[in-house]
Amino acid sequence: MYNYELLENGCHYLVKEKEDSPVTLIKVAVETDHCVFIRTFDDEASAAWKMKKDGLFDIIECLTDEAVKAWEEEYTSQDAFYEEDDE
Repeated sequence: MYNYELLENGCHYLVKEKEDSPVTLIKVAVETDHCVFIRTFDDEASAAWKMKKDGLFDIIECLTDEAVKAWEEEYTSQDAFYEEDDE
């Protein structure tokens, strides 16, 4: 079992919060003495504070800068498919 304390501020990670949960992309946006502010990227982006001691089932990997850039390009291009027409 892992916890959020192992994650570095500013980095993107692929994680599983629970054994039966899907793989999720997260980014550590802010770190304090006892908590981290996590951005989660699923169908919709969300954010939440987590205690550093809160558990994670698995930290699969820390994404490289190149992988983050490729993901950001894909993620933002998919937004075009979901925009509503004004007509």
